[in-house]
Amino acid sequence: MAQTHGNLSINSDNIFPIIKKWLYSDHDIFYRELISNGCDAITKLKKLSMMGEYEMPDDRKDRVDVILNPEEKTIQIIDNGLGMTAEEVEEYINQIAFSGATDFIEKYKDKTNDDQIIGHFGLGFYSAFMVADQVHIDTLSYKEGATPVHWECDGGTEYDMGDGDYATVGTKITLFLNEDCLEFCNEYKAKEVVKKYCSFMPTEIYVSKANETDPEKQPELMNETKPLWTKHPNECTKEEYLEFYRKVFMDYKEPLFWIHLNMDYPFNLKGILYFPKINMEYESIEGTIKLYNNQVFIADNIKEVIPEFLMLLKGVIDCPDLPLNVSRSALQNDGFVKKISEYISKKVADKLSGMCKTEKEEYEKYWDDISPFIKFGCLKDDKFCEKMNDYILFKDIDGIFMTLPECLETKPAEDEVTAVDEDGNAVEAEVVDNDADVAEDSAETEEKVIYYVTDEKQQSQYINMFRQAKMNAVIMNHNIDQPFMSQLESKNEHVKFQRIDADLTESFKSKTSKKAQKEFEELAQEIAESMKKALKKENMSVKIDKLKNKKIASMLTIAEETRRMQDMMKMYGGGMDMFGAEDGATLVLNANHPLVQYIMENKEGENTTMMCQQLYDLALLQNAPLSPEAMTKFVQRSNDIMLLLTK
Repeated sequence: MAQTHGNLSINSDNIFPIIKKWLYSDHDIFYRELISNGCDAITKLKKLSMMGEYEMPDDRKDRVDVILNPEEKTIQIIDNGLGMTAEEVEEYINQIAFSGATDFIEKYKDKTNDDQIIGHFGLGFYSAFMVADQVHIDTLSYKEGATPVHWECDGGTEYDMGDGDYATVGTKITLFLNEDCLEFCNEYKAKEVVKKYCSFMPTEIYVSKANETDPEKQPELMNETKPLWTKHPNECTKEEYLEFYRKVFMDYKEPLFWIHLNMDYPFNLKGILYFPKINMEYESIEGTIKLYNNQVFIADNIKEVIPEFLMLLKGVIDCPDLPLNVSRSALQNDGFVKKISEYISKKVADKLSGMCKTEKEEYEKYWDDISPFIKFGCLKDDKFCEKMNDYILFKDIDGIFMTLPECLETKPAEDEVTAVDEDGNAVEAEVVDNDADVAEDSAETEEKVIYYVTDEKQQSQYINMFRQAKMNAVIMNHNIDQPFMSQLESKNEHVKFQRIDADLTESFKSKTSKKAQKEFEELAQEIAESMKKALKKENMSVKIDKLKNKKIASMLTIAEETRRMQDMMKMYGGGMDMFGAEDGATLVLNANHPLVQYIMENKEGENTTMMCQQLYDLALLQNAPLSPEAMTKFVQRSNDIMLLLTK
């Protein structure tokens, strides 16, 4: 017979408003909490059976049933676990796990957020009152001679508890939904939520409608009790990994590869991380890492557990040892969580470096897709950067992949570089005994410069010069590459990245005698002044060199430090138009080219100003598109120059 009891064992006038405010940010979480409790009860009963303390009926099958009744506005969650006696209901339900709600909130208010209070203290059952005006419990303990118990409460501080009529070992919880939460007894909504939280719980979970007469609409199984990550990697096939990926992430593009995490000590952690194939031009690179606790879904992309750079991946991680906060929807930021994050980062680095060592060809195939992950990881995690330092790949101007050590080994010696004639063919270079040049070359060799390209089309002339001089450069055309290069420079002493148009080394210049060089410099000064006057740019830096490649007339160079400073100022509010392509640049004229020689011989000639302007615009075009006004003038000037040929 049911009896009305006094207040629940709390020192607060009414705990339920507090529960509804503090419990969980998402009301649908009640499904996870109540179903998870049912699974726990079944697991405990199975253990008791294995210990010989309970004999399972032959026809019994472990299961949790969710029964929906939209007409009566109820949800029933039924498990055939170990059930409860009246004393256990008193202990687990009535004596809430803190001495007083007011004292509790006061004690923990500085350590938690609004949605971080309940679940950690075993109060998941009370999530039912977020959606229900009234909750009933019917339960029968597995213990021999146990009496069924019925408990009910309408969200106040009083409850009714007495003998019940429930005849099956286990527990049935009935929720009488409030008007604001009727969606949760809708079949489609219920299945959506149960699949979200319970897809991999260790006990079979079925959803059905009450009083269903259609024989084809039997209870539907919602979960897979032995997900792939719970198996040993040696037991899993490629097709199983791919099928799991498709099922969980609804992504039918095959992932590049995956990492199976399987750790038992010093903490228990299992999971699978997939490196997805990404179309960099059309898709964001935001991934999904699903976090589980004993196969119970907790949340997506929890930054305390998953290193930030791995948020770009897709995968699952299950760690029963995680120190969850009370709502299971976030994590306490402590040293243990940090160790888990570091372990995950280390396993990813080990996998990638191992692939580079033993499967270099496959690693190269993946590189364009995985490089953003790795570079971002190097920027965010110093330890990851150190582990990956020698296994980062660079694609050179011929499409060949090299590691950082290989890039440094392939820098050609200066004395191996030959000159090229006006058709680009190799010829004997004029050599002069110049101690200063030798010293400069030696210094360059020690600096270990790695040249890079940011735009293969725009910088094609510079690339051709490098090829003709038997020099190499790597392609660095991703947004992340600029900060990434700075990171590598800070981690690798004497390594310097320099864009191929940053400066002209002695490799590209013809060598002359000291006397001829002095005479040339005096003449070059005059030509530079003529160029500044013609262009009306008195502050412009102009330099004249004898380049080995006689087909190049003019070009712009911008010092690497200047370019990086400009890029930084643009990034931090300077605006894209704050700098033009010529700002901070040096105009280089090739004294070996006929057009420059024409200017040298005709400083005051009729067409000299036009030629100077044309050479300048040609140099600009090799770095960036001209402005609309400059392009109009360039086209008209080109027409005028061609007309000269008809006279």
